[in-house]
Amino acid sequence: MKELKRFCSFLVVVILFISCDKTSDFYTIQGEAQGSTYSIKYIANEEKVSKIEIDSLLIAFDLSLSTYRPDSKISKINSGDSTVVIDDFFTETFQLSNQIYKETNGLFDPTIGVLVNAYGFGPNKKQENLSQKQIDSLLQFVGFDKIALNANKTISKKYSQTFIDFNAIAQGYSVDVVVNYLKSKGIENAIVEIGGELFALGKNTIENKNWVVGIDDPLQKPEERTLITKVNLENLGMATSGNYRKVMIDEKTGKKFVHIINPKTGLAQKNNVLSATVLSKSSAISDSYATAFMLMSLEESKLFLQNHKDLYVMLLYVDANNKMQQFTTENFKALIKE
Repeated sequence: MKELKRFCSFLVVVILFISCDKTSDFYTIQGEAQGSTYSIKYIANEEKVSKIEIDSLLIAFDLSLSTYRPDSKISKINSGDSTVVIDDFFTETFQLSNQIYKETNGLFDPTIGVLVNAYGFGPNKKQENLSQKQIDSLLQFVGFDKIALNANKTISKKYSQTFIDFNAIAQGYSVDVVVNYLKSKGIENAIVEIGGELFALGKNTIENKNWVVGIDDPLQKPEERTLITKVNLENLGMATSGNYRKVMIDEKTGKKFVHIINPKTGLAQKNNVLSATVLSKSSAISDSYATAFMLMSLEESKLFLQNHKDLYVMLLYVDANNKMQQFTTENFKALIKE
């Protein structure tokens, strides 16, 4: 499911760090992680966190959850090692994934990995033209209810072929991990971004204002930098999903749409929702729901959000006239920077 961002998209958000007088109170750490980049800005009276610490933390995270590392715990489990004892990173990701899997009636499903791999979006990148028979045969291995977290911290799979892929939540969760580490060091104001997912902790107290984040236009050209809007964030995680700048056009009708792998049908279905931006109390929650909204129709998302007032959401979609429109929840509108 994460292929919506990692394989079919560019970064869908750009952090707008406000120009200000550089002082010793502003500390920046940047680097590479999870096949992308990360950026951390925090405010403190002295340097409290080093790049070495952050890199070590993110390496430990990858050794737990990265399907791109053959030596990670998740890769060993996917390879059939049922003796692997999982760590807290894996446990928390599993538990939150299970919660959202149930809440979305299976639309958010990390066991879609077997289909992701078959379509050529996984670590091996070997693309196949799947027949309906092949898709049906793979679907029997999909379903988060077909794996279990045991009391001894091991993972059981009903089918050995089931492939767990937490990429639709792990990057967001890695942001939360870094934020919690900053908090443990006494940092109260920071903004953390990893591969486009982010969390705004506290405020930009140097200028006495919220952190400001911009949301890109999914229809712009690669060389352009056009923003749909800017939002004020404080103690909120943010994630955007979408086939960013990979919007397809129907040759007959001229309609714009995106292709999304549905874990229930196994098909790469069309959807007129171009992108979903979600804000919530954690980047992991935002990340996973952003993916789920890309699998729902616009009306399904609206109904779902009536019972999930804790989510701040902007959906960009194409209407009947092939024009891009916005749907935003009231709490999201309240954060838009004028």
